[in-house]
Amino acid sequence: MSQPDFVPYTDFVEYEEEEQAQRSVDFYKMLDRRRSIRAFSDRKVELSVLQNCIRAAGTAPSGAHMQPWHFVVVSNPDTKRKIRIAAEKEEQAFYSGRAPEPWLEALSKLGTDEHKPYLETAPYLVVLFAQNYGIDADGVRHKHYYVSESVGIAAGMFIAAVQYAGLATLTHTPSPMKFLSEILERPESERPYLLLPVGYPAQDVTVPDIERKPLTEIASYR
Repeated sequence: MSQPDFVPYTDFVEYEEEEQAQRSVDFYKMLDRRRSIRAFSDRKVELSVLQNCIRAAGTAPSGAHMQPWHFVVVSNPDTKRKIRIAAEKEEQAFYSGRAPEPWLEALSKLGTDEHKPYLETAPYLVVLFAQNYGIDADGVRHKHYYVSESVGIAAGMFIAAVQYAGLATLTHTPSPMKFLSEILERPESERPYLLLPVGYPAQDVTVPDIERKPLTEIASYR
């Protein structure tokens, strides 16, 4: 078994209590403005901004530091069209019989259906893949650990980075999502995890009138 190498951690930044409190409030307020957007503008977004958001997501912790994620950025109109057609096919099956009634009832307050025009309108589709295993330069297969947990954390950090950059996104999970592997020609070691349109909200966008749970319902102290 190889021995770990350690280096001094010199990048930690500590803040005075007052600034610490203010930064926590500011970050919460920034994320509290986040909403899932289902109507996007076709307005251009610089690729470098998206790349920085992916870099931020790539700092996420992961099981055994395997970093089991891969982000595919789609901007080609033909590819976006293929993804929309395939996604709407699965969504049609979902809404017309595949989904149980309680699930459809839960979704009814969001006003969702099988139509996904934003998959073509948004300037970018970011498809996040989870890597179940890796293959090194010698062709040796290596198991990845805590894949879903690790990729879920990276997804959350990506969404936060997009919001911080002044853009909007949506977590879209058509089921099943195997068509994304086929269209984007991803290896068998990966499985689609999330489909995230990224861009600016449409000028006339509306969102469901819903509320988030208060702190008293999502936290307890012992």
